[in-house]
Amino acid sequence: MGYLNLSNIVTTMFGKEEVLMPKLKNKFPKNCRDRNQAFSWHNGKRIYHGVWGSPEAMKNYRRFCAALGEDSALPLQVGAFGGALISEVADAFLVEIESKMDKSHVTHFKLAIGYLIDLYGDIPVDEFSPKKLKTCRAQMVKTKKLCRKMVNDYTGRIKRIFAWGVEEELVPPTVYDAIRVVKILPKGSPGTFDHLEREAVPEWVIAATLPFLPLVVAANGR
Repeated sequence: MGYLNLSNIVTTMFGKEEVLMPKLKNKFPKNCRDRNQAFSWHNGKRIYHGVWGSPEAMKNYRRFCAALGEDSALPLQVGAFGGALISEVADAFLVEIESKMDKSHVTHFKLAIGYLIDLYGDIPVDEFSPKKLKTCRAQMVKTKKLCRKMVNDYTGRIKRIFAWGVEEELVPPTVYDAIRVVKILPKGSPGTFDHLEREAVPEWVIAATLPFLPLVVAANGR
């Protein structure tokens, strides 16, 4: 009695012969697209490969699949260090936060990223440094569009982008460790300006306004 070869079993359905094929148990995650970013889902996380359609993104996807073939529990990006550009990491960060933060926060991150990309968008993330971050900050000051507090805020947002990149293994930890030591600009720093602090409303203005307010509001103001 011979053994059954399951790969050669043939059934007839609707008059056609069909070879029963075993189901694949270990399919690799798909190479997906979100705007201009290529990514794959793995263990509930997005693994970013780079700009959609670029040779680097395809190479990173192949490395990702190759690594999964060796270890199906691989949790993070494969071989991204030294390959991802700052513009790619910044764009991936925006994709990540747009559905998680309110529009005002996303807008401020976009403005901060604008200064970063304008100067260093085309360099690899592992080449970013404290001096480059200070150069970005100096450019913010030079435009005279941001007060000192906003310059410090936008500089902090750039740091947060790199911190996120470390978490996703898109940025070497040494890069974030280096730029996080950049201190905030203190009051009176050359080229900066501060808005005047809001002063308390004079009592006579409050007294003159109360008669014109609704009773409930006026009662709270007394």
